[in-house]
Amino acid sequence: MPTTEKAPSDKFRAYRRRIVEKGRLQFIADLPREDLAFLDELKERQGLRNRGQVLEQLIDIRRQAAQQ
Repeated sequence: MPTTEKAPSDKFRAYRRRIVEKGRLQFIADLPREDLAFLDELKERQGLRNRGQVLEQLIDIRRQAAQQ
């Protein structure tokens, strides 16, 4: 039965390939609910689209502090 839709695994593979081409990687983190609530609060307060952007900001702040 031919179909023009890609299988979910093909879609995920293509998505991961696009991410890597942008010089980025994904990871899965196991965090307490309180930490996720904190990330979500920061995300909303700063008007960011996702938790990843919050983590990038926090890492950048820590990186800058470590360089001083």
